[in-house]
Amino acid sequence: MEQPAAVGRATRPSGEEPEALDALVGAALTARVALDEHGIVTGWNAGAERLLGYSAGQLTGRRAADLLAEPIPVRGGLPTLAGLPRWNGDVAVRHRDGRQLTVRILAHHRPPGADAPAWLIVSALTGRQPPAGLDEALVSWSFTQSPCCAQAIYDTRLRLRRANADMERATALTEEEMRGLRVSEIVDDDAGLRAERAMARVLRTGEPEYEENYLRVAGESHEHAWSVFMSALRDQEGTIRGVCLSAHDMTEQFWARKRLQLIAEAGRRIGSTLDVTRTAQELADVTVPALADFASVDLLAALDDAPEPPAQAVPADGPLLLRRTALQSVTPGAPEAVVAAGAVDSYPAGSMPFESLRTGRPTLHDVTDTAFTAWLAHDPARAARVRAFGIHSVMAVPLVARGSTLGVAFFLRHRNQETFQQDDLVLAGELAARAAVSIDNARRYTRERATAVTLQRSLLPQRLPRQAAVEVASRYLPAGGHAGVGGDWFDVIPLSGARVALVVGDVVGHGLVASATMGRLRTAVRTLADIDLPCDELLTHLDDLVARLNTEEESDDERPAAGAAETSGDVGATCLYTVYDPVTRHCCFAGAGHPVPAVVSPEGAVELVGLPAAPPLGVGGLPYESTEVVLPEGSLLALYTNGLIETPERDLDTGVHRLREALARPAGSLDALCDTVLADLLPQRPADDVALLIARTRALDARQVATWAVPSDPSAVAQTRKDVVAQLERWGLSDAAFVTELVVSELVTNAIRHAQPPVQLRLIHDTTLICEVSDGGSTAPHLRRARTYDEGGRGLLLVAQLTERWGTRQSATGKTIWAEQTLSPA
Repeated sequence: MEQPAAVGRATRPSGEEPEALDALVGAALTARVALDEHGIVTGWNAGAERLLGYSAGQLTGRRAADLLAEPIPVRGGLPTLAGLPRWNGDVAVRHRDGRQLTVRILAHHRPPGADAPAWLIVSALTGRQPPAGLDEALVSWSFTQSPCCAQAIYDTRLRLRRANADMERATALTEEEMRGLRVSEIVDDDAGLRAERAMARVLRTGEPEYEENYLRVAGESHEHAWSVFMSALRDQEGTIRGVCLSAHDMTEQFWARKRLQLIAEAGRRIGSTLDVTRTAQELADVTVPALADFASVDLLAALDDAPEPPAQAVPADGPLLLRRTALQSVTPGAPEAVVAAGAVDSYPAGSMPFESLRTGRPTLHDVTDTAFTAWLAHDPARAARVRAFGIHSVMAVPLVARGSTLGVAFFLRHRNQETFQQDDLVLAGELAARAAVSIDNARRYTRERATAVTLQRSLLPQRLPRQAAVEVASRYLPAGGHAGVGGDWFDVIPLSGARVALVVGDVVGHGLVASATMGRLRTAVRTLADIDLPCDELLTHLDDLVARLNTEEESDDERPAAGAAETSGDVGATCLYTVYDPVTRHCCFAGAGHPVPAVVSPEGAVELVGLPAAPPLGVGGLPYESTEVVLPEGSLLALYTNGLIETPERDLDTGVHRLREALARPAGSLDALCDTVLADLLPQRPADDVALLIARTRALDARQVATWAVPSDPSAVAQTRKDVVAQLERWGLSDAAFVTELVVSELVTNAIRHAQPPVQLRLIHDTTLICEVSDGGSTAPHLRRARTYDEGGRGLLLVAQLTERWGTRQSATGKTIWAEQTLSPA
């Protein structure tokens, strides 16, 4: 049979023997019965035997329902007893002698599988009566000695009648010293007046009130956070006879919540930009005054020029050089600072920052600590500031990210009289760890962006080439903020026949890959322009190149990469290619998904060039078409990338309208006009790269060009030479006559002998002398090595040696061979 003491198998408090505990509580004062799931008695203690007269041996194994005098009353709507976790109520049972008893019971239903009876039924027995008045005394003692909260009772005049020990400690006054006083008289603070007003509302409405107060206990240096409840005290008739005020000291929970709020605030504010100095300043701003009265962020001076933090951040024997990157103070101007922002200071071995970085652990010091005073003894300036401002507590926290030491953060207190505690050191370490990652990210971004900018600028024209067709000014602005360097580019390419090509392009994306792709496309454009392809054909070849680059990207994506690539996906680009001829004043435009150019007439009218719609480069499958217009001398051409007219703040139409207004504004020079356009259209930190190219057209006078139709007869070569010499004399270029005669003779002879009519000779006198021979043939000549006894094959070699440069270009009706000579200064 189960022993009575083990009926409930209740868990005993550690350190208490079961027998001693049973003796203490008087186990027989409670009737305890254990049942299984089927209602069979499995346990019966001495209290149950006293209640019903049956011994444990008589009832163990029997149905408990046999003891019932009446069915157990079940309240309407309740589930069966088997589905309840607990049941309580009055039950009619039959005593062994036949008497009917009404017993108040509490039945606990244990979950299946528990190592205990399925049901535990208990009922208190009437035993020894406590001394008279004990209950009232216990209530009184529980009020005065309650350790969980400070309590006070006020009458209907809101005068204090009773106060417990915690309230006495909270106010540093005894109950007798407070008796008869109002809350606002006991606590001379706004919190006391607010509490009194809340108590008045309790008397008026009978509804409880709740407030949070922050008070400094007399004799303590820090405030306490109190959670205050005020409720009405009623008599048996429900009349309000007073107000009970209960105040719970929530200081620990309050500061824990404040720390969490500070961490959340730091997560929101620190690292908002990819700028090292700004990120460091954000750490200082977040912690002052929430954590410290003064904060500074000092980074290793070695980081100024090093691409990576040094392997050994702290020299073995000192000194440690730190640059003050940011600071903040509760005092305007931060007069506590010994080191100004941007300055470098040296810290010897044994100093607080030196030891903090050497050990890699945050350190906390009172100014009276031996180590701290030893450091100040060798630093009179810092010691003077400590004395002048009453600095009493200091923390130094290393800034470490990804295993690399970046610097140290200092936190000081002087206005806040409470010294830093261990919890503050942990909080400072958490904030510094978050800031260190953001600072490292900003430092890495700054270094990589500088690399990308350097790469991109090296791929852009360092200086615009000399040519006579147009006067040119340009601007390039890399994107600000998080966008990074993009793939915008421009170029000015001198062509044969005094012509010039103007190019503007934009590679989709940002970063090193976009810059590298831009370099490849710019090189391709220069190569294709060098062979004098027409505008539309050049874009077609460039489109094929971008398509091949996309094919290479797809092949690379299929291979596993050793590291993470900066970017992947298709190469996309737009381009605008323009060729201007100062002889004819014809300008050819061809675009591939690029913003159309703007033309400003000499009178100031601004018009957009209507180009046929064309896809970006790399799409393939669609032809590119060109548009040709005749421009008056002195016209302005404005070529640009979409970053100039498209911004998140405005739509495309608005951007184009503002561009036209800016171009129409008079300017003293093309450089001034570029500056005006950028100032009018761009925000301070543009979200995308911007390339702008503005050119003013020039025209060659008709007297600078001479043209002859040459008969397809070898005998015409001699007359052609005479005509050329005469023209050179009229131009005052007799010194160039000998070389020009040889060049003209060779090119015209080749055209008559090997090409098809008509043959035409043109001389262009500009900054150079250009000789052009056109014919109806499509076969381009080429240099070849002539053997010793060959009678020909040396003509073009001679032309190449005598002239600055030469070449050929195709046209719709044939080809043109040209040669250019440099003229000696007059």
